[in-house]
Amino acid sequence: MKTMIVAGLALAGLAAGAPAGAADAKLEAPINQFVNDFNKGDAKGAAAAHLPSVSIMDEVAPHLWQGPKAFESWAAALAAHDKAAGMTDQAVALGAFTREVVSGPMAYVVVDATYTFKQKGAAMREPAQMTFALRKTAKGWKIAGWTWTGPDPKPAP
Repeated sequence: MKTMIVAGLALAGLAAGAPAGAADAKLEAPINQFVNDFNKGDAKGAAAAHLPSVSIMDEVAPHLWQGPKAFESWAAALAAHDKAAGMTDQAVALGAFTREVVSGPMAYVVVDATYTFKQKGAAMREPAQMTFALRKTAKGWKIAGWTWTGPDPKPAP
């Protein structure tokens, strides 16, 4: 899961919002749901943390997915990429939520993340950041887009 999504259409407006004070568990909930369900292999649960139409940017080709089938198309591209590269045991660990900006019904969240996996049996590690745009709905916050930003993975120590 070395690829993540950006809701480009929302980002410009988010920069003007006031930064959130303390961590907001309700704002972080869909991000945690997405990553936890991804790690369990629960694609349906991971997709449920997103709006029906999302934007995703990732290092896996074709690098940009948008619209109602974006999550499913990204997941299929990631699975094909990982299989071709001999990757197994993929997992994302979230670290500190380093920035939360709420602007009315929209939010911008940055969180430290680490992607670990085995590539042809060798343990690999990629520390990075995930950036999310979220929208508040009647059912709570949902992910509108995200992106993964990190260097090339390196052998795990």
